[in-house]
Amino acid sequence: MPKTATADRVDRDELLAFLRPRHKALLLTRRSEGSPQLSPVTCGVDDQGRVVVSTYPQRAKAVNARRDPRVSLCVLSDDFDGPWVQVDGQAEVLDLPEALDPLVDYFRSISGEHPDWDEYRAAMQRQGKALLRVTIERWGPVATGGFPPAPADS
Repeated sequence: MPKTATADRVDRDELLAFLRPRHKALLLTRRSEGSPQLSPVTCGVDDQGRVVVSTYPQRAKAVNARRDPRVSLCVLSDDFDGPWVQVDGQAEVLDLPEALDPLVDYFRSISGEHPDWDEYRAAMQRQGKALLRVTIERWGPVATGGFPPAPADS
């Protein structure tokens, strides 16, 4: 039996519930001339419902988001064939030292508690990390691939 595609509209709470356990995404930023730049990222959701991504200040995603904060993410399920959603929003890039506590929250949102938070903070400082934080403005349906309903039913 062929798999039927789905596209379920969800409210913000349902969206955040969908996003929280999913940590793989493609992040779209815009290059200076306007063309898209895509980056595979690991993401989490912070306590304010923003999508968060750890990065480095010199990475294209951070440079592009500073210049043009309009970004999109396609958040994927672990199973490539599983449900996904596109979210669009405004990004901000936090640098150290401002990024340090939000980087702790980022880690928690993905992996839970770290065995040594002092060691983690020191590693983030040593690596010169930054945090990209996306305030979600709109989103599409939670979708799955497959055949359109009419052909799948015939």
